[in-house]
Amino acid sequence: MGSVSRRDFFAVAGIAAGTAKSYAQVAGANERLRIGVIGCGGMATHHMRSLLQLREQQNIDLAAVCDIYQKRLDAAAQLTGGKPFKDYRKLLDEKEIDYVLIATPEHWHAKMTIDALDAGKHVYVEKPMTRYVEDAKKVVAKVKSKPNLKLQVGVQGMSDDSYLEANKLVKQGLLGKVVLAQIDYSRNSKDDYWVWPIDADAKPGVNLDWNAFLGPAKKRPWDPDRYFRWRRYWDYSGGIASDLFVHRVTRIIRSLDLTFPEYGMGAGGKFQFTASKSETPDTMNILLDYPGGPTVQLVSSLASDVKIEHLLRGHKATIEFTQSGFTLRPQKIYQNEVRELTYTKTGAEDVRLHHANLQAAIRKGEPLRCDAMLGYYGVVAFEMGVESLRRRKYMRWDKARERIVPA
Repeated sequence: MGSVSRRDFFAVAGIAAGTAKSYAQVAGANERLRIGVIGCGGMATHHMRSLLQLREQQNIDLAAVCDIYQKRLDAAAQLTGGKPFKDYRKLLDEKEIDYVLIATPEHWHAKMTIDALDAGKHVYVEKPMTRYVEDAKKVVAKVKSKPNLKLQVGVQGMSDDSYLEANKLVKQGLLGKVVLAQIDYSRNSKDDYWVWPIDADAKPGVNLDWNAFLGPAKKRPWDPDRYFRWRRYWDYSGGIASDLFVHRVTRIIRSLDLTFPEYGMGAGGKFQFTASKSETPDTMNILLDYPGGPTVQLVSSLASDVKIEHLLRGHKATIEFTQSGFTLRPQKIYQNEVRELTYTKTGAEDVRLHHANLQAAIRKGEPLRCDAMLGYYGVVAFEMGVESLRRRKYMRWDKARERIVPA
């Protein structure tokens, strides 16, 4: 969620302006879209600030905000001017809300998304679409039953058009058979990982609803580490897999038109931060075999930030993705058949573009960059790795029942 380059900033502004201009040609397109925000922590604050930048250009309004922690709720209401709610269901009852941003811990994504769709709201749900595969199936079914509503999954990297362009080259056969795809998402820390600050002002039963945070998860006594650092616990997150890998694997799925993996395995553990309270690992790798290939390799450590190349390895040529786009290079034995080329992206990994895409889908039916099915494929990919790691078993995809089972 870091800052974008100067070129990418103007790409965001230019695309937003272009879509805003095209809206004027659509009946009713100039009507203001009113947004409700559910969950007002750090990620949501980034979204809110980004949406405020688009308010006039995209004709949107942050009309309501919701959080179970009063301090965050007050800050969000002050930032946006939106009507505050402690209970997200009350926000969904507001008739004037057109779409909601769901930026809560992962274990709440499914229920809030389904409730929002049932309330007639379009949805932008932060990644991953759901914490578990069974919940992803329910969300997909609900979206199919609501054809007039749009759901965008917050893998904002899909608003980088590199992956759509790479897909075109793959379909043209320039890479030959793609046999291996690889990508990483690594970070480093000195003492522990995902140790976001714990706010001493938070007092359950006074200004924070702990039971509401737990929701569908196991009931537990108040633990500020679980509340402020929820990515460290299996009850609320898949850790590296659902917080980081979902960004990466979705790019590969989109580039190669993949669906469900056939087999998969996860490996890793707490290798550096052995004294950490975290349940989720500091180092994790996932290997996924898709039917007929390729193998997808996902690499991450939160104790070493050395990167690997982001590649689609084909029999005839390889695509290497970069910060500016990608380069296609032929294999030596095919250099007389395939020419090298470089693509410079026009989009960016930016929530502003991702929201603008949802707004264009709502107003004029433009295709979503990360719809419910793409979200579903991403959930299956990361959860296969999580299940394998936790069970220490090789896993497979049961196509008939659409579930992950031991191989």
